Amino acid sequence: MAEGEAVCCNEPQTAFGLLYLFYLVIVLVTWGTIFVKPMRLMATFVHEMSHAIACWITCGTVRGIEVYNNEGGVTKYVGGCRCLIIPAGYLGEAFWGMVFTVMSGGRRTSTMAASGFVFSLLFSLCYSPNKAMVYLNLFYATITGAFILIEWYVFTPILAYVVLLYGVFLSVYALGDIWGHLVTRTIPGSDAYALYEESGKCCKPKCVGIQWFIVAVFLQLFGIWLALVLMSEECQDRGWSECVLSDRPFEFFDDLFDDIDFHLDFDRWFDNH
Repeated sequence: MAEGEAVCCNEPQTAFGLLYLFYLVIVLVTWGTIFVKPMRLMATFVHEMSHAIACWITCGTVRGIEVYNNEGGVTKYVGGCRCLIIPAGYLGEAFWGMVFTVMSGGRRTSTMAASGFVFSLLFSLCYSPNKAMVYLNLFYATITGAFILIEWYVFTPILAYVVLLYGVFLSVYALGDIWGHLVTRTIPGSDAYALYEESGKCCKPKCVGIQWFIVAVFLQLFGIWLALVLMSEECQDRGWSECVLSDRPFEFFDDLFDDIDFHLDFDRWFDNH
């Protein structure tokens, strides 16, 4: 191969891909078990927090956020644009899963993602949380904060593994949640049913669920693609916006199956960006 010729995949990209697949298998194998209930409750928090963020963005007022032990939750609000607030829950899970996946590729970016998550966990406690949500948020804020400290003062890399796990779980949970709750059945009171009523009953709840499922799949695939692009050798010395807006993201597909180097160095993955 000529010197300077683009190669896919380099060691950080291959490590990322293998870790993503490993986490994906772990999530699917343990999906219905009690061991991942804390993660499912975390996803419920992200769901409700996404409703709250959409409410704030559309100039509404959030009165309360609650997460229940049965993995349900509710966001109490007034005002705002309901047509944007309602879909923000399920799509928010997929969106933040994508964000965690993309930002897991570097030490600084994973620290930003983890710090933002800790902030949201603590900030949401200002909005009349129930007891279960208080315990949940303090648990995840403590655990995630501890990993941040370990990353910078004890051992690296470790935080990127955690952030990627969050990203994979949220992405998979969003797909399973949408498919199981909105596509395969119609539940009065669900977000899809609420949007069906809000839109004048012009789009059936299952149709709404299918649309959200497609968007969630796109966000997951887009997150994987963007993470791989940002870990490419051409992007190592360039800013995110400069790299994404260049021709490199589209050239990535041309290199995808040309040549794959399987010699791994997991530590190098976390030195990028």
